[in-house]
Amino acid sequence: MYAYVEQIRLTRVAGRPGALGAPAPALNPRATPLASSPVAEITVKLPDGKELKLEEGATGNDAAAAIGPGLARAALAIRVNGELRDLARPLPDGAEIEIVTERDPDALPLIRHDAAHVLATAVLELYPGTKVSIGPAIEDGFYYDFEFPDGYRPNEDDFERIEKVMAEHIAADEAFERTDVPVEEALERFRAEDQPYKVELIEDLVREQGVKTVSLYRNGPFTDLCLGPHGPSTKRIKAFKLNSVAGAYWRGDENRQMLTRIYGTAFLSKEDLAEHERRMEEARARDHRKLGPELGLFRLRPESPGMPFWLPNGTTLFRLIQGEVDEQLRKRGYQEIRTPQVMDVELWHRSGHYDNYRENMYFSEVGDREFALRPMNCPGACLVFASEPRSYRDLPLRLAEYGAVFRHEREGVMHGLLRVRSFTQDDAHVYCTFDQVPEEVNSICEAIDELYARFGFTDVRVELSTRPEKSIGTAEQWERAERALADALEGQGREFQVNPGDGAFYGPKIDFHVTDALGRSWQLGTCQLDFFMPERFQLTYQGADNAEHRPVMIHRALLGSMERFAGILIEHYGGRFPTWLAPVQIAVLPVADRHNERARQVAAELADAGLRVRTDDRTESVGRKIRDAELAKLPYMVILGDRELESGKVSVRSHAEGDLGEHSLAELVERLYTEIRMKGTQTTERS
Repeated sequence: MYAYVEQIRLTRVAGRPGALGAPAPALNPRATPLASSPVAEITVKLPDGKELKLEEGATGNDAAAAIGPGLARAALAIRVNGELRDLARPLPDGAEIEIVTERDPDALPLIRHDAAHVLATAVLELYPGTKVSIGPAIEDGFYYDFEFPDGYRPNEDDFERIEKVMAEHIAADEAFERTDVPVEEALERFRAEDQPYKVELIEDLVREQGVKTVSLYRNGPFTDLCLGPHGPSTKRIKAFKLNSVAGAYWRGDENRQMLTRIYGTAFLSKEDLAEHERRMEEARARDHRKLGPELGLFRLRPESPGMPFWLPNGTTLFRLIQGEVDEQLRKRGYQEIRTPQVMDVELWHRSGHYDNYRENMYFSEVGDREFALRPMNCPGACLVFASEPRSYRDLPLRLAEYGAVFRHEREGVMHGLLRVRSFTQDDAHVYCTFDQVPEEVNSICEAIDELYARFGFTDVRVELSTRPEKSIGTAEQWERAERALADALEGQGREFQVNPGDGAFYGPKIDFHVTDALGRSWQLGTCQLDFFMPERFQLTYQGADNAEHRPVMIHRALLGSMERFAGILIEHYGGRFPTWLAPVQIAVLPVADRHNERARQVAAELADAGLRVRTDDRTESVGRKIRDAELAKLPYMVILGDRELESGKVSVRSHAEGDLGEHSLAELVERLYTEIRMKGTQTTERS
């Protein structure tokens, strides 16, 4: 069903290329016309270029059977000229086809879409009168949004009941059957069934795209508005589980009905599901929203939704991250600036943000003037550039700013530090000539590679995002900008993927993605080319010919949001930061009160050596102190009792390795210095 929502947004899912072996002799009667009775034929082409003749009206099922009985049993769907389709649909003459099996990348999303429909089937059976909306496959599973009768909202205690009914429909091997019907018939059906969300979706399709027919899919007793495709039957869902319940506004609009969203996942085997559940349990243990308060890093409070309060340990972590960015700024000739957070709304009209981004902005009136909290730092940087005459000798001019920005995110999409309303960008804007663009892009990419390696991220994926539907500038300007970024990446010999239509409204961009310890991908840094903002702000420099010229503007952030990056780091390391990054590196633990004075002396000596130390002089047992330091995930503990007072040494315990025996302070400091020098080479541990 979700595909219809995507169709409304004028997007379609294209099939992925794949490979298929040479066809076996035709086995299906439709693939072997009788010589005595002429039968109309079609010819389809397989991925290896070979042709397969089939009877007119043959389906994907027929094509799979003609190639071989094993493939027919394994087939889930078929690509026809790159488009994923049901096996039961007739094939057009001359089509290029590819049979999709469980080994295909599209298989898992297909099965998860099937599971979403089975979830809706079970919910309608258990809760008559429920109104259904959309149910897509998503990255880790699927969901379906419902409006339950009488204000009821299921919780996780209901999952066993729902899963039992789902399992019954899966075991029943109910076929997914597609029917294309006129919109009037579909509207009449869903109105009669009191399904207003389906009615609204159909009416939108008619109004926005002028469709005359829509497709319905039936599995067992459930019929849904859906573009498809689906697998052959419910029995192809081998393993599934419901995960959680959340609220979700209809169409993402906070002024519309709040629906109940049930999340689940499905896999092609029980083993895959078990591995997924293990990873999810590990992810829950590493969740930064849980670890942040436990480790004294940050808190989120209702007094300021989506705007984190950084605690002392978290502020130290924030500064350590910033220090690594500072090193790249120093190495690469950046000058740091600070610009106002609140500026006249006229500025945002001039920059284009008001027209393209105002639904995400905060506004305020002071007297007869309207102001806006900045959602981005770029206009302020442009005003700094324009604050004095510039010459070609000043270029490239690299202006960096740790800029706090404010963006109105809906309640339902905020997520810890990963999606907030106020955050700090490690922002910079480079003003240069067009000829200087490749060198500047290369420098930014090198800085990103070095910085990510510092934090232990070595698997970096790059995307080039092109012109979005909502944008400013001419096609020629966009083509020139996109080509410049592509040339820079190709000049580096760097592999990259093109992400069509996902650029910023003012220019194309390069995005950098890293993979964390759990195998999850995160988008971090960005490098964006902009011809338009310098024009809107009338920015110029005097060239060697004494004429005025327009600079090119490069927007770049190495980490993106500092808050978001901190959240990713917390989960990547599970709170067990390497020694160089730990907000507190050593806890000094006196065994009894009589050891407190020596503990304070040791802590002072370690602090003088540049280490971050905490002394636990509570009147608690040393076992309790050790346990608490372990829970705080501190890299090292120093234990001081009578024996240590007599020897003049300290007993050392490592969070990673356990007891390390007695060391002199000099030996301990050298050990920590060695670990700190290994910055970027330490690996993460599993929780």
